[in-house]
Amino acid sequence: MIVWVNGTFGVGKTSTVRELQALLPGSAVYDPEVIGESLRHLLPAEVYGSVRDFQDLAAWRRLVPATAVALLAELPGPLIVPMTLLRQDYRDEIFGALAADRVAIHHVVLHAEETILRKRIEADETESARARQWRLDHLAAYQQARPWLEEDAVVVDTTALTPRRAAELIAAIVDSGAARCPIVDDSVHTRDTLAAAVLLFDDEDRVLLVDPVYKPGWEFPGGVVEDAERPSLGATREIAEELGIDLAPDRLRLLVADWEPHRGPRSGGVRLVFDGGRLTAEQRAAIVLPARELRSCRFVSQQEWEQLLPDNKRRRLAAALRARAAGETRYLEAGQDPDGR
Repeated sequence: MIVWVNGTFGVGKTSTVRELQALLPGSAVYDPEVIGESLRHLLPAEVYGSVRDFQDLAAWRRLVPATAVALLAELPGPLIVPMTLLRQDYRDEIFGALAADRVAIHHVVLHAEETILRKRIEADETESARARQWRLDHLAAYQQARPWLEEDAVVVDTTALTPRRAAELIAAIVDSGAARCPIVDDSVHTRDTLAAAVLLFDDEDRVLLVDPVYKPGWEFPGGVVEDAERPSLGATREIAEELGIDLAPDRLRLLVADWEPHRGPRSGGVRLVFDGGRLTAEQRAAIVLPARELRSCRFVSQQEWEQLLPDNKRRRLAAALRARAAGETRYLEAGQDPDGR
């Protein structure tokens, strides 16, 4: 189990976690900042210096959950993680990797109003003036992140609390299970997979995308085809599980088969894209998302999906839409037509 104690810099995570460790038997504190400091020595200076924050390094976001899993294999109790995590896509990536290893995550955010935070930071003489300014500069990012943090975590307002009292509240919250993240245990495949996506459209021919809670970014509805499962059946099964929509496999038409090189977790293998057609108003109104798997869904125009999707999926969708318009099926490799079309 992990208790992730989030919150902006200066809110009191370190002192609260020190008290919390005494309240959770067998617990240990794991600060992912040590991963960032290690990467400073392990990566070439030009690579480490190319980002303003070590959280922007993919290596950091992969090593943080991997190290947590390794530590939990050695330690008897929960890990307490005092770490500011303000980007929701980074939360999805890290928490999704932990969930894939069957690690339960309790997410708590320590909060204080900005005026209180500023006073605390400015009065902290244990930090240099540069460090204090760095903390002050990050208050705006915290305010921007508050809407998703308040939806994802249990918030503990520390304005009038001692670190001990805040820790007691967190211990009670963990014991109740109120802060446990409802996130699907989606295994991270280490070998190539066969996956099937379904493109669904509204009356304006906008395409439906979904926002998973267990990995960063937006996606097409669909998922990995199970062993010995027909791809068309796997596609319709995933649509039923993700959206609550029943589609007949014979309604689907294959638009694209795209071979994707293995670049890391959840990538590598053959990606099939089927045309599922237009959804009626009744079908659109009846969409139900599984909270443990999907945060939201929306129909998007080309201008929107070009902004939301990464390069490989953007190329795949563009090719699928061209194939749909032409009544064709296309084969791609890494999102590119081998014939150059």
